[in-house]
Amino acid sequence: MKKIITIAGTNSQASINKTLINYTSDFLENVEVVTIDLNDYVLPIYGVDFETENGIPRSVRRLDEILNNADGFILSLAEHNGTYSAVFKNLLDWLSRVNMKVWREKPMLLMATSPGDRGGTSVLNSASSYFPFMGAKIIETFSLPSFYDNFINGEINNEKIKGELVTKVRQFQTTIV
Repeated sequence: MKKIITIAGTNSQASINKTLINYTSDFLENVEVVTIDLNDYVLPIYGVDFETENGIPRSVRRLDEILNNADGFILSLAEHNGTYSAVFKNLLDWLSRVNMKVWREKPMLLMATSPGDRGGTSVLNSASSYFPFMGAKIIETFSLPSFYDNFINGEINNEKIKGELVTKVRQFQTTIV
């Protein structure tokens, strides 16, 4: 069975991006979904001096092994000041020290949501331009604007937006080989 790794790019327990990723996972068929919670990977801030003195943390190596076994990735990125959250960026920095191709040239569905009407567009643009250098094969991107207006009672209530997400999930899933 194919394995899809899902990551919400935040350590917030009440993250709307975690909610979006869990909701999106329900549209996947016949795959094993492995959810990565960044709270399980509390790491020191990356620095060359720290790495020289202490090496790469075991938890980073464990996560790297999990990523090795992925057939694809679904990420939903929290936007902090127009870019990635600090916890996510720090994790990327550590993972890149083990394997610069963090995403292993595997298919990726890249998403974001926010309370505002731009839906995390800035972080999506940033990740869309940077992640390919880290081995991402971005198949689709999806932005859910105005989360609290468009996600009610556990689902996307705007049929057009929901249809767009379902279409993108299906397109992503067809690329998992």
